[in-house]
Amino acid sequence: MTQAKPTLDTVLARADALLARLETVLPHPPAATDWSASTAFRYRKRGQAVGAIEPVKHVATIRLPELKEVEPQKERLVANTRQFVAGRPANNVLLTGARGTGKSSLIKASLNEFAAQGLRLIEVDKADLVDLTDIVERIAGRPERFVIFCDDLSFDEGEPGYKALKSVLDGSVAQASENVLIYATSNRRHLLPEYMKENLTYTHTEDGEVHPGEVVEEKISLSERFGLWLSFYPFTQAEYLVIVEQWLRNLGEADAGRIQAARKEALVWALERGSRSGRVAYQFARDWCGRRLE
Repeated sequence: MTQAKPTLDTVLARADALLARLETVLPHPPAATDWSASTAFRYRKRGQAVGAIEPVKHVATIRLPELKEVEPQKERLVANTRQFVAGRPANNVLLTGARGTGKSSLIKASLNEFAAQGLRLIEVDKADLVDLTDIVERIAGRPERFVIFCDDLSFDEGEPGYKALKSVLDGSVAQASENVLIYATSNRRHLLPEYMKENLTYTHTEDGEVHPGEVVEEKISLSERFGLWLSFYPFTQAEYLVIVEQWLRNLGEADAGRIQAARKEALVWALERGSRSGRVAYQFARDWCGRRLE
């Protein structure tokens, strides 16, 4: 029995079904970014081959005066950012040091300080740094000034994002556009793990000079590509209490007597957590005000 040939309509319907299935697996062009929707953005892939730059709906509202006991670092970052938004030469910045000392908060506060002058921030996760060159190319023609923000940055040996970041900072044949800087925070000065055995690669000359080996030179080379280094250190007890007072006032506690009385609890709170950081001070202030302002 001869099977009937498919009609043209049947063939077209099958072709449409096949194309629809292919569209689900083929990479899609990135969605257009609404640059007027926010001052801060995130680069997200969400399982796609090509990521999108998405506006942040609720941007952190922290301001520069709220950050205490980091005045030298604040002054240098603000000066660098002011140069950048004014179209003058400025440096990529690496903020390193103790956890919870205000590294990320200082970058967010700088965004709020200069947003009205055209500054914008794009947060990029370490896993997505392999796309850094593409991100820079997407924003190269924009009139705004962009800080690409990499928070809590560190690399293990051989991670692809390491070479991508190194290339964009300094070393690629394609120079980053003038409207882009990279601000990164890290607990590691050299962004890579360091091992005792690497000290064996150092060489000594007859006149007593010490020269690092190739392994050490490679680890130093990435951080050296940041033109400005800002170091943050653990707070003393007095500095910690100043920060506690600042956050208590910021969260609505106006009574000087109650603020003075909170000092003892704040010290116990820090002792229980083994840290006198700005983050710990903020967490204590939220707990204190949450219990008192009922």
